[in-house]
Amino acid sequence: MIRAAELRAMSEEELRKKEEEIKKELLAMRFQKALGRLDSPALYRNLRKDLARVKTVLREKELSKALEEKDGS
Repeated sequence: MIRAAELRAMSEEELRKKEEEIKKELLAMRFQKALGRLDSPALYRNLRKDLARVKTVLREKELSKALEEKDGS
């Protein structure tokens, strides 16, 4: 499980890479789940939550960047 503080320390590019990595893992696990071969449903759930955390931090960064641009204008 990834902590939000760790994610906030990453750059936007690193976060996008992490997002894609998690999406690929989830896709593979989704196929395993459909075939009934999913070893750990908890891992699947944790990956979904990690993806949500990554997306949340990305959105926070977007909003802070937009706010800075607005204040700077």
